[in-house]
Amino acid sequence: MKSFAPFHFENNLTAEQRLFFQQHGIIQFKNFVEKETVAVFLREIQNVQHVLLSQDIKKVNGIPLKFGFDETGRTLIQRLAFTSHYSNILSEFLKDPRFQLLLELLGPYDGRIGENEKDGLVVNHYVNSPFSQFKQLGWHTDSPRDLFMGSRIQPMLNVGLHLDDCPVENGGLRVLAGTHTQGLMGLFFRKKYFVDNAADPAEVGFNIEAGDLTIHDGRLWHRVQQSPVVGAKSRRRVMYIPFITGAYQPKNADSPTPFYHKLAGLKQKRDAAQAERSEKFALKNLNWSRLLG
Repeated sequence: MKSFAPFHFENNLTAEQRLFFQQHGIIQFKNFVEKETVAVFLREIQNVQHVLLSQDIKKVNGIPLKFGFDETGRTLIQRLAFTSHYSNILSEFLKDPRFQLLLELLGPYDGRIGENEKDGLVVNHYVNSPFSQFKQLGWHTDSPRDLFMGSRIQPMLNVGLHLDDCPVENGGLRVLAGTHTQGLMGLFFRKKYFVDNAADPAEVGFNIEAGDLTIHDGRLWHRVQQSPVVGAKSRRRVMYIPFITGAYQPKNADSPTPFYHKLAGLKQKRDAAQAERSEKFALKNLNWSRLLG
């Protein structure tokens, strides 16, 4: 599988980095934060999850949370939205001056960090376990969400801070480099959104270490490959920071749930029911095995 050599961000974007991003629609920066900082962020995320679970919060500012179970059967939130609203440390991180420099990748458009817009600071928690609701993610782009919100597609970047090591052989991010320059036909019909999980001969993978930063154009086709291992070693946690353009549209507790999230919620309920049936089937077989033992 093809992969790209990562860059290092030295407090400014070089001409080489700009050209690379313009050509491929994605770029990786090594060691954007130190391992000690990653550990702090993971503790903060755990604290936020504890607050949300203890208060039985199912959605934040109209955005549903995605629930699942880890390899030990404990409930976890596999997709957090507006995470920085519950953590001063994470909110302060979004003010890191380096992000203002990276916003230049949106040029010639004026960009901003959408802490209070879209889904805010999102944390995705992938783990390959029998009852996880987030093992992989099918091919998609991020752009059509604007259409569901009643506006035209706006330039945006998804900036991911990776919180776990994820070598390419352990699954993780896959992209079709250069597809951010495609026309509308390619944007909408190159793949079946979220349904198609198949590997593409042209896809690019990444060797990720905790603390790395990836930035991809919202029009770029990408997916998340399921880890071939099961349990804790499959864990992949990423904080996604939205770099957005267009009119300022903050959300609050009264904001409606976007239609595409409602569709995703129906799928999650169906998958949860299927997992429950699988669990009952497995327990039944285990009991029979003991009886026949």
